[in-house]
Amino acid sequence: MSALTLSADEKSALGWIDGEGDSMIASVRRWSDINSGSRNAAGLEAMQAELTDAFSRLDARIETVELAPSETVTPDGEIRPVEYTAALKVSARPDAPIRIVLTGHSDTVFAADHPFQTCRDVDSDTLNGPGVADMKGGLLVMLHGLLALERSPWAKDLGYDVLISPDEEIGSLGSGPVLAELGAKAHVGMTYEPALADGSLAGARKGSGNFSLRVKGRAAHAGREHHLGRNAIVAGAAFAKAIDGLNGQREAVTINVSRIDGGGAPNVVPDVAVVRFNVRVGDEDDARWVLSGLEKAVAEINTRDGIMADLHGGFTRPPKPMTPANLRMFEWTREAGRTIGLDLKWNPTGGVCEGNNLWASGCPNVDTLGVRGADIHSDREIAKISSFTEKAKLSAVMLMKFAKGEFDAREARALARAL
Repeated sequence: MSALTLSADEKSALGWIDGEGDSMIASVRRWSDINSGSRNAAGLEAMQAELTDAFSRLDARIETVELAPSETVTPDGEIRPVEYTAALKVSARPDAPIRIVLTGHSDTVFAADHPFQTCRDVDSDTLNGPGVADMKGGLLVMLHGLLALERSPWAKDLGYDVLISPDEEIGSLGSGPVLAELGAKAHVGMTYEPALADGSLAGARKGSGNFSLRVKGRAAHAGREHHLGRNAIVAGAAFAKAIDGLNGQREAVTINVSRIDGGGAPNVVPDVAVVRFNVRVGDEDDARWVLSGLEKAVAEINTRDGIMADLHGGFTRPPKPMTPANLRMFEWTREAGRTIGLDLKWNPTGGVCEGNNLWASGCPNVDTLGVRGADIHSDREIAKISSFTEKAKLSAVMLMKFAKGEFDAREARALARAL
């Protein structure tokens, strides 16, 4: 295979990105100082206003998409709806022969009262701030890749849908159906989670599910009538121990019991407990095995006198294996990188993202096209300043090659359908 080259028009589009570097950094500084924690509706709306203004530079339709509520189990065992702020959707050329879905999120893991709220310089090439890498920096990379595409002669041949969701950090339960819809219509997908600081990308991803076991027992006075009580926390703890025992039985499966809610005064037998846990799996067979083990553990708890237990939640992000279709996407990404001097590598990860959701709809994708960063989800989160233009150029090359047909997006989608 001959080495991929860039035409004069492609080089011109990339040269435009070089002139945008200072503006990109100024934007990410400003955006980082806007708290947009997943539960901070006011902050998410402020961030959406910034994004609407930024993406209005594209000749595209911009609209908000209302997200359906999900359900949660409260600490006292009640089922309550969870509302979400709207997502932002940007669409262009719906009738173009090639269609790409680009996804990202405006929310961060940092709540409005978290001490980590502002952006600062660590050194001449490093920013530290909430969301600078995950993924406000990534959204700027996405935008400038698209803006560069629009400066090329081939833009008319590529249509796209951008979805910027407000709930990725809490599982994409609201945006998941929209991701599925857009992924089903696209040939390929591009998602803007951060790459590692050395530029490495995520390859195969595990699947993930969040679950809650609701346990109901019987309250009683702990001294006078302890024998009449049925302790929901004890039953919940027995369940937690049982499912923790599934760890180590399959190589790619991990079960993390994260919290048990319930109880109150020490002189009352607790009648409600909620056991919360996360499951990671390598493939669909692992998921079926875990579900079978969970069903057995729930059934065992329900044999206890006076105890009733029911399971809530599920696998919201299926596994994203390194199939031939996804491998083809990574090979193209590597080829595009070489044209601008990048030697890109990738590694499997237990983490999950919107790339899992896209793959579940049959859409091959690369999901770490954002800036180079490190220590995400902590107050040490950093982004490398030099990677903003670097990664925008990578996206621009990929988009132009898809538009020109040098990367055959239809081929990748056909590989996915052949599974």
